[in-house]
Amino acid sequence: MPELPEVETTRRGVAPYLDGATLHGAIVREARLRWPVPPQLDSLLAGLTVRAVTRRAKYLLIHFDSGTLLIHLGMSGSLRYVPADTPPQKHDHIDLKLDSHVLRYRDPRRFGAMLWHVGPPEHHPLLQKLGPEPLSEAFDGAVLHAAIRKRNSAIKLAIMDNHVVVGVGNIYANESLFHSGIHPAREASALSLADCQRLATQIKRVLALAIEAGGSTLRDFVNTEGKSGYFQQDYYVYDRQEQPCRACGSPIHQIRQGQRSSYYCPLCQPC
Repeated sequence: MPELPEVETTRRGVAPYLDGATLHGAIVREARLRWPVPPQLDSLLAGLTVRAVTRRAKYLLIHFDSGTLLIHLGMSGSLRYVPADTPPQKHDHIDLKLDSHVLRYRDPRRFGAMLWHVGPPEHHPLLQKLGPEPLSEAFDGAVLHAAIRKRNSAIKLAIMDNHVVVGVGNIYANESLFHSGIHPAREASALSLADCQRLATQIKRVLALAIEAGGSTLRDFVNTEGKSGYFQQDYYVYDRQEQPCRACGSPIHQIRQGQRSSYYCPLCQPC
């Protein structure tokens, strides 16, 4: 599933093509995504000029004077900038029409979304209760400590909660906890301010490194040029059960938390 680094990689890939461009509408081949695509999307977008392309959590936001197009890549979605005469493939559900090219939305599992919102995008129901962006100044150790100090859940589940901080999905939660020396099952409320400062710093560092590497490629993710990310080459714990820890050589352990796999080094991350 594309996480924050993959979505940010996509944003950076499409922004140069969209900023200041005028759309000529949309071609919707399949409207049955996670939520139905607006039936009037073609007429809504025709003639509109893109003012900015931003990201909030795992949502891409294409801003126009009259509204905002919200795009979520779901579990298998991607956006490609291709010539308009490129024949669509089976799972190419939506084209945003530009001059000689289209921005093509592909989603084999159809868990993504493309929605229209009028008004400030932060007021959209999907965005209005989200926590701070992890790479912004609004997120630091003190903010994290205040958000989790009364939580009895495991710290890994806490930092994956979008009300605490957005965009820290399973891969990057595992990696950030390892580099912080914090066991994923440790109770969130037991973390000290110093622990939280260390963890917030590592969340920022790990996400920034992943964005620089173009994200991780697990199953379907590719960037706007169809290329894979390669941050998975730098994993220290994720999906490395029984392999030696790159710091101490101990075998990496795996447990289940919230229906997700967690990975940790028992020596580097004592419980």
